[in-house]
Amino acid sequence: MARDLHLVRSGNGVLRISIASAGEMITLQLEGQVSGKWVEWLYLTCETYLQNGASLILDLSKVSFSDRGGIALLKNMANRNVRIVNALPFIAEQIR
Repeated sequence: MARDLHLVRSGNGVLRISIASAGEMITLQLEGQVSGKWVEWLYLTCETYLQNGASLILDLSKVSFSDRGGIALLKNMANRNVRIVNALPFIAEQIR
């Protein structure tokens, strides 16, 4: 079952998070930009699921940009065994 969690706007930046769950596996489909104050929204969303014991996947197939804060968060999530899939090559390279 998929549902939308947030549609948030900051200047030209928009981040939409759609959630799909299959048991303990949660996929967050991100759309737009992982930047600015929306990095904290994403962090809090991820933390909520991780603290409840979910396995988390971040699907970045619709992410067009990530600033330094977004890259730092994605690195942090990858180090915590969150799967990051479908990232643009320049984003994937920065979070390795």
